[in-house]
Amino acid sequence: MTHHAAIVILTDIAQDMAAVYRGLDTAREFVEAGDDVTIVFDGSGTESLAALTAGDHQLHGLLEKLRPVVRGACGYCAKAHKVADEVTGAGFELLTENRGHASLRNLVVEGRTVLTF
Repeated sequence: MTHHAAIVILTDIAQDMAAVYRGLDTAREFVEAGDDVTIVFDGSGTESLAALTAGDHQLHGLLEKLRPVVRGACGYCAKAHKVADEVTGAGFELLTENRGHASLRNLVVEGRTVLTF
């Protein structure tokens, strides 16, 4: 049975790297089990995505392994946190389907279990 999950990372990695790691590692677990998982960076989590794009960050390799399942980052939040250029420059999408924000409702409509970190 395939499970459908969404990992939403809201945490700023500068404040709590362990929470960001757990979110990414949970996504890895779903991927390795053959499940359908997507990752969204929202709120302060957009700063985490920007930080993880640096090739020398210790979690960069994990992000790159998960790149195919990263849906993107909230467009509004990435701009508010001044990381939109870093996010898009690294090839990640800015999600704006909910009045400029990423839509969490869409994740539920898709039948996904939403896990937040």
